[in-house]
Amino acid sequence: MLKIPATIITGFLGAGKTSLVRHLLEHAQGRRIALIINEFGELGIDRELLLGCGVEGCREEDVVELANGCICCTVADDFLPTLAKLIDRPNPPDHIVIETSGLALPKPLVQAFNWPEVRSRVTVDGVVTVIDAAAVEAGRFADDPDAVAAQRAADPALDHDNPLEEVFGDQLACADLVVLNKRDLLEAGAFDAVRTTLRAGLRSAVQIVEATKGAVPASVLLGLGAAAEDDIEARPSCHDDEPGHDHDDFDSFQIARGAVADPAGFARRIEAAMGDHDILRVKGFLDVAGKPFRSVVQGVGGRVQHYFDRPWQDGETRASRLVVIGRKGIDRAAIRAALDF
Repeated sequence: MLKIPATIITGFLGAGKTSLVRHLLEHAQGRRIALIINEFGELGIDRELLLGCGVEGCREEDVVELANGCICCTVADDFLPTLAKLIDRPNPPDHIVIETSGLALPKPLVQAFNWPEVRSRVTVDGVVTVIDAAAVEAGRFADDPDAVAAQRAADPALDHDNPLEEVFGDQLACADLVVLNKRDLLEAGAFDAVRTTLRAGLRSAVQIVEATKGAVPASVLLGLGAAAEDDIEARPSCHDDEPGHDHDDFDSFQIARGAVADPAGFARRIEAAMGDHDILRVKGFLDVAGKPFRSVVQGVGGRVQHYFDRPWQDGETRASRLVVIGRKGIDRAAIRAALDF
């Protein structure tokens, strides 16, 4: 019996994973693709974005959301039963795509494919790691070595672990293919420097492809034939010696507010809040007064986008809802005040 191929899409918050998946669905070339979407936090934005994309063949029953915690920490309770339901269908999908949370470690997920319930029926065709080229160029995932050295000299007892760098490193170490996204945000020289930096830390067989807005052909993303579950030891993780993995270094919360009169002005308020507080990611939907369409807002690295994606549906409650993700200890009250009335 042929195994159903599964592709794991990983990458840090805001790297462009959902844009990549959306482009894949738009250019699936007749493949029946089922999606498992995982998010950090309780508000499921990415599934709603994909269902609102209007792509023919993107059926609601084929987009499954896991929002009960990071997928790498809930493999047995959530992921494996969900995967089993998909492959037990009378007409199972041709390919399964799993979009992890931006804070997930991909290795525990790959290891799950060795469980007896699924090993004989599904294989990890490849781990695709999406990288925000502009974020790497800005140094947002790496400590400044000189600054760290100075801090250690002043107080050797200080803990200088960088949780962003650890997650970013694990996602790269597990990759079979790296998508260097947001090519349009960097000059050629800066982009080439980022590519060179990443290349030095990858396994020799791992390829890097560049992309803008996640536009990568399905023929490049699918059919890698990596069988990653059989190659798990070649994918090192800084958490290999730990009994578990948690996200105590990060925090998320929701903001619900009324209609927004000026979405461009509200986007500027989000930009200001991201600069004033330790916010890693903002995403959600806005009810724009007087407009029949739902507005999507997404912010990362000080950049905020907003656009209309679909009309509000009959019977649907119009509301503005945001999820904010940041470092542990972010000032929730101050951020709420900045983004509410």
